[in-house]
Amino acid sequence: MLFRSQLRDAVQRAEAEGCGRAWVLDHFDGRVLGGDRDMLECFTLLGALAASTSTIGLGTLVVNVANRHPSVTAAAVSSVQRISGNRLILGIGAGADPTRPWASEHHERGIPLKASLADRQAAVVEQIEHLRRVEPTPVIIGVNSEALARIAGQHADGVNVRLSSPNAPRYLAAAREAAGDRSFDCSGWAHHDDLRSHDLAHELGLDRLIVL
Repeated sequence: MLFRSQLRDAVQRAEAEGCGRAWVLDHFDGRVLGGDRDMLECFTLLGALAASTSTIGLGTLVVNVANRHPSVTAAAVSSVQRISGNRLILGIGAGADPTRPWASEHHERGIPLKASLADRQAAVVEQIEHLRRVEPTPVIIGVNSEALARIAGQHADGVNVRLSSPNAPRYLAAAREAAGDRSFDCSGWAHHDDLRSHDLAHELGLDRLIVL
């Protein structure tokens, strides 16, 4: 009922109003985002949205590489692309440090997290490599470090940053430098009432501002 009456109708309304893309999260526990219930599984939700729309783009912001085996994620992405007619952009991220509060939903479910930042970042590259063998899907990486920004520039089709971060310009610069002259999508996300970040998106020459 919740999907039928709210999520589906909201995305169909956005499609009718000409919005470019609907983005979904990849979490298990809505409490980490201030909610009070478990969340709908990311790719199951995308399949439902793909089947109930026809033109609006779909995207993930971002899929946590710790949540699924890389081959499972690649198969899920391929399924959504086939259902939607290739309307999906895959946003992926390295996930949280296991000592941070964001990791609580994994600890509660017995999902192991890599302790090393380098290992978590290597898992992002591994996921992209798995996906490339299965489905030619556009991939952007959500970054919170210069190292991951450079990985985005080297291995992905784009980068996404949190525009309220004071380091956002530095991350974008690192990704753009690593990407060189090839086509590369730069985007940032901000809350709808964060007008300073909206202005910053224009100042930084982003290809896309994602408003939450």
